[in-house]
Amino acid sequence: MAETATALRTVAHNVRAARTRAGLTLDELSRRAQVSKGALVALEKAQGNPNLTTLVRLADTLGISVSALMQGPPEGRVRIVAADEVTPLWTGEKGGEARLMLTTSGRAPVEVWRWRLEPGEEYASQPHQAGVVETISVTAGRLTLVLDGAEHTVEAGQTATFDGNVPHSYRGSGPETCTMIMTVQLPPGAASS
Repeated sequence: MAETATALRTVAHNVRAARTRAGLTLDELSRRAQVSKGALVALEKAQGNPNLTTLVRLADTLGISVSALMQGPPEGRVRIVAADEVTPLWTGEKGGEARLMLTTSGRAPVEVWRWRLEPGEEYASQPHQAGVVETISVTAGRLTLVLDGAEHTVEAGQTATFDGNVPHSYRGSGPETCTMIMTVQLPPGAASS
């Protein structure tokens, strides 16, 4: 419980700081991100429980990575993250989950995600800001990637990449659990912290 409260305080601080740096009012951020003003007020007060869709919309609108909203100050030159130490940002109806492991620094930051989708489970994503590129490597099972309405099958051992600025979704489509590693490359100049 204490870890969740600490994480929420970090997100609250980072959203407020990014909004201030961008020169946006709560009303303007609410309108641009399509997130209710009440949800933003609660979030900046470290209240509520923002879902992955809300965090993605805020990050895209603010021009930063999702992990920039979630991470505290850097811990040193090497950062090692264990999957079981990271709280899932999405949990599916059948037990699937998505965990944002870390984000690299630099001119074009990259988010590294671990996903698990149970058969038939699906996550639908809103389009990201222009310049976002996603790469998915399926490590077990089968994934159906739906990109702007067209379905693409990605088998274990295969990797797919695409521009994330169109509607897309990920669906576990085989008889077994689909696991994958996803990277989300942000446009050059996007803030990672």
